[in-house]
Amino acid sequence: MSDVTRDWLGEPGDEARPDPMRAARSGAKPALPRRFYKEAGFAPAEGGFRLTLDGRSANTPARNPLLLPSETLAEAVAAEWGAQTTEIDPAKMPLTRLANTAIDGVSQRLDAVADDLCAYAQTDLLAYRAADPDKLVSAQAQAWDPVLDWAYETFGARLILSEGVMHVTQPPQSVQALSEAIRQVRDPFKLAALHTLTTLSGSLILALAVLHGRLDPAEAWAAAHLDETYQADVWGRDEEAEERLAVRRAEFEAAARTIAALP
Repeated sequence: MSDVTRDWLGEPGDEARPDPMRAARSGAKPALPRRFYKEAGFAPAEGGFRLTLDGRSANTPARNPLLLPSETLAEAVAAEWGAQTTEIDPAKMPLTRLANTAIDGVSQRLDAVADDLCAYAQTDLLAYRAADPDKLVSAQAQAWDPVLDWAYETFGARLILSEGVMHVTQPPQSVQALSEAIRQVRDPFKLAALHTLTTLSGSLILALAVLHGRLDPAEAWAAAHLDETYQADVWGRDEEAEERLAVRRAEFEAAARTIAALP
């Protein structure tokens, strides 16, 4: 079991890379391992629920117990394993990959991951607005302004808005307020999920809105991709771009699902 997980889920030491979410982004290797178990399940264990394969306890790539903090999440992870056919494809197992990242990487580096997230307070997507066309300007205001108002009411963080991509320095008190909101998250699964939501959306505030239940995953995803949606409506859909976006959306939704499943 452990040798197989080492082969396809990653090498021990991934947790030491600069980006602790790298494991949750890695795609499938060209040669996928064959499914070697008949049944995937889970069992109660100290601290949560352990993934089992044919009744045997499963491990992470770093040989830590693959222990899920809630029965709901354990059931969902087991379902990912159960859904594999003749081969095991990690690209179709975002919940498992996020769990491995939380256990092997984030749990040992909570402060470093929080530091990485704090940097997004200075470059949040919602602060950078289109100057035209009017339809896009209006769509951004309609989707983003209420979330910015929520961030101010909830955390005391008010962002300065800018047109285009020129960097705008945010008020130190706002950056500090958002940083404090991040550092209050000490659960490695929540922090791993928050990091995934932030990096895939480009917005710490959208990620926090999902974490705190202000937005559901579909609302947050749509808000983060207003520009892409507008461009696709104007110029038409690009099949390859749509496929890449679908993979990213699956990871985004897995992060939100992880948050929702946590106690």
